[in-house]
Amino acid sequence: MEPREMSESMQEFEKDVTLNSESAVNAEETDVKNEVTPEVESVQEEEKTLVEEAPIEPVAEVAATDEVAAEDEPLAANYAEMGKEQLVEALEQIAQKPIETVKGEVAAIKAAFFAIRKNELAEEKAAFLEKGNEEAAFAPRDDEAENRVKELFAQLKEKRAEYNAAQEAAKAENLEKKRNIISQIEEITSDPDNINRQYSKVQQLQQDFKAVGAVPAPNETEVWKSYQAAMEKFYDLLKINKELRDYDFKKNLELKQQLCADAETLDEETDIVAAFKKLQELHATWREVGPVAKELREDLWARFKNASSAINKKYQAFFEERKAHEQENADAKMALCEKIEAINIDDLKSFAAWDNATKAIKDLQEEWRKLGFASRKVNAQLFARFRQACDAFFAKKAEYYKQYKEMMAANLAKKNDLCERAEALKDSTEWRKATDAFVALQKEWKTVGPVAKKHSDAVWKRFIAACDYFFEQKKKQFTDVHAVEHENLKAKRAVIADLRAALENEDTAAAAQSVRDLMGRWGEIGHVPFKEKDKIYAEYRAAVDEAYEKLDMKGTRANMANFENAISQMSGTDKVYHERERLVRAFEQKCNELKTFENNMGFFNAQSKSGNSLVKEMERRILKIKEEIALLEQKIKLIDEKETQG
Repeated sequence: MEPREMSESMQEFEKDVTLNSESAVNAEETDVKNEVTPEVESVQEEEKTLVEEAPIEPVAEVAATDEVAAEDEPLAANYAEMGKEQLVEALEQIAQKPIETVKGEVAAIKAAFFAIRKNELAEEKAAFLEKGNEEAAFAPRDDEAENRVKELFAQLKEKRAEYNAAQEAAKAENLEKKRNIISQIEEITSDPDNINRQYSKVQQLQQDFKAVGAVPAPNETEVWKSYQAAMEKFYDLLKINKELRDYDFKKNLELKQQLCADAETLDEETDIVAAFKKLQELHATWREVGPVAKELREDLWARFKNASSAINKKYQAFFEERKAHEQENADAKMALCEKIEAINIDDLKSFAAWDNATKAIKDLQEEWRKLGFASRKVNAQLFARFRQACDAFFAKKAEYYKQYKEMMAANLAKKNDLCERAEALKDSTEWRKATDAFVALQKEWKTVGPVAKKHSDAVWKRFIAACDYFFEQKKKQFTDVHAVEHENLKAKRAVIADLRAALENEDTAAAAQSVRDLMGRWGEIGHVPFKEKDKIYAEYRAAVDEAYEKLDMKGTRANMANFENAISQMSGTDKVYHERERLVRAFEQKCNELKTFENNMGFFNAQSKSGNSLVKEMERRILKIKEEIALLEQKIKLIDEKETQG
């Protein structure tokens, strides 16, 4: 459907929806203001009439009654909360009903359907423009539901036109009938000599006149006044005996007194809308009842008018109260819309945050359900706004959960891959290479994010089982060399003793060489018993540190002297700058290397007992790296001092 056709459909819909609560209230106000005047006019006319009373009920009051009744009819369903298919189905059912009973239902369905269709077109156009298309090229897709709705609306419109035409034709026919009856009465009154003989015929004409249905509204007052004038002329001319006239007055008095009593009883009716409708029926009956004695007319009409005024005031108050209550509901629903729109979805970064927000949304929805209807013109708009905010929230939640599940699925795949690699490696007998590989796997495991709780324990147990199996097998392998380890312990103690003896040599260079040889020998000796390894290594480290300190084996002083001499020769050139950059890079590299070894140390201490066999070797490497870092710091500091002095 073209946008122009959509616009025409909306305009046609807006023209059809003519009844709302405000127009009903306005009609009621008109009724209250106008209900007295016609009767007063009638009393004035009656004072001029000798034998007949015929108060004219205001046309506006009857018309208003029809409008209010149509407005007050409850809708069969809450169409604002239905989908398009449900609305089409409801409209198809309504199309089978009598056309005069479905005006409010059709208007409500139109409002709900075109509100949905308007949102769909907006989304379709937005998607079209997002693809980079020109706005002028946009052409909405054909919608079967809309075509069906338009077809049903056309059928209903045709039925309405036929019904209205039939009603107008009937009213026109009724107008001719009433005018014909008036002409007959006027013809009778034109022959005063024989008027007594025509009493029965006039009585029948009166009944015929009352039996005729409604006439076109523009002609109603004119026809009634013509009839009233003809009847008044007839009774003026009629020479009827007193007994018959009194009997007629008495009968009419009884009927009107009963109407007054019925009107007064309506004050006790709890359903004010039903009471108002019954009052309209009493007014219609009052108009049909003939006159009473002149001295009773004013009091009788005042009694009926007062009872009517009481009901009208209650009816007016009822609608004012309902309007105020609807406004309260509208304000409350507006506040709920603002609350849900105030939730910042971008701040929801965890499952707990989404769960809390979801609970808040559901609480708001429960509050919404407890609220009554707002006025018809805003209720559908508020519901559409509230539903749009809820839909936006849950769409974002679904998107977040989908992305998070995809991330956890990817993490599970990574951890399963690590498990497979660990299981493929667990039977390796290349102990050193396999140990390094397991350390790398465990380090990589820490970098992988979380997985779903139902898989978390299983995949962790699978991974740690492979790691523990490997280190257990490694431990068993080394327990077979227990005897060799004791021999190695004796050899290492001998090396420590030789290191201490080397310090007694006065030849520093020879002593330093002996220490280096002994350190090489130490490295060639195999493992010692696990219980002794920490102690023996501490003794060895102490002996080596003592030798390095006494013999200046680190060569720190000589190294720094040579470095200082080299820097002095570079002074004034770019070589100093480049040398400092090289030292800084080396310093950063050593710092990173130190951090890696320290992380590995923490892993072995925390994750697996079998990792303790490598602890001392790593401690030695860490100590060496720290010494290298300290030397690099001294060299960088020396360059900075030279540059400052220069």
